[in-house]
Amino acid sequence: MARPSAYSQAAPADPSPLRLPASADGRFRNAAPPRRMGWRKGLRVMLRMALGKPPGTVPDRPVPVQALTREALLSAPDMSLWRLGHSTVLLKLQGGFWLTDPVFAERASPVPFAGPRRFHAPPIAIDELPPIRGVVLSHDHYDHLDRAAVLALAPKVDQFIAPLGVGDRLVGWGVPADKVRQFDWWQGTTFAGVRLVCTPAQHFSGRSLSDGNRTLWASWVLIAGGTRVFFSGDSGYFDGFRAIGERYGPFDLTLMETGAYNTDWPDVHMQPEQSLQAHLDVRGGRCLPIHNGTFDLSFHGWTEPFERIAALAAARGVPLLTPTMGERVDIRFPTATQPWWREEAAATASAPAAAA
Repeated sequence: MARPSAYSQAAPADPSPLRLPASADGRFRNAAPPRRMGWRKGLRVMLRMALGKPPGTVPDRPVPVQALTREALLSAPDMSLWRLGHSTVLLKLQGGFWLTDPVFAERASPVPFAGPRRFHAPPIAIDELPPIRGVVLSHDHYDHLDRAAVLALAPKVDQFIAPLGVGDRLVGWGVPADKVRQFDWWQGTTFAGVRLVCTPAQHFSGRSLSDGNRTLWASWVLIAGGTRVFFSGDSGYFDGFRAIGERYGPFDLTLMETGAYNTDWPDVHMQPEQSLQAHLDVRGGRCLPIHNGTFDLSFHGWTEPFERIAALAAARGVPLLTPTMGERVDIRFPTATQPWWREEAAATASAPAAAA
């Protein structure tokens, strides 16, 4: 059973009805079990994912990226943010750099020759990154936990901050134990001037057919001085968002999952309407939608998450940030960002006519 280990540094867990205790076989469970599709439907979904994708789920050309350099990062002001792709975000807080769910691999897959392929290169290579104060991990799925990236980052990272069990996985891969801290929900720590709290999410975990739910999944609260950022990780919509908002809101910025949704898995990923409601539940100010624009993980068009959340946010008066990959955002005083995906989609659509 996953439990705090000698290298965990956490306060006692705050009892929560949002997750049942790990069962006798060491598996974590959501308080509300996700609906199961059954093996027949599951097989149909897998075949459709492999052979029946509709057009438009992948762009015809790489999406635009603003290349980053180490010098640009070091000279950037504090409270800056850069989206590097999918759920990988680089933040500069209290003079140090923090990474969420670092995935730099070509594919979000257990093998290098198959699985969802990146739409774009990372804006910066791992070797070029400056020293990293902390890496914040939400769970262990391949599109959030990149083993090669973790091992390449380890020499330049002070601390990996993870949910229960994910820290054990890192140590098993060879990350020094003194660089790993892992937490249950509502536990946390303060490191390098940043307060981090592991908060609930409704999801699941596992990297093989035999290790399902043996590690915990989570969202995170990051507090740096007077600035508060919420990182959703992956989650279905549930009442945990309201509980987080009551305890730690309001937030200056939410990094909110908006992508890879489908009606066949409604309890573990959010439709854009739910993503916006989750932002409101946690008492978010500005919203930056993540979990989109890098990998093809569902059946919706690759631009659909952006379009739907943009329309919803405009209707509710929620300030939305959609930076180009690698574009700097000022967390406290951001300037307007552009709908870059529309230009790319238009270029893709006009390419055959131009060629003709």
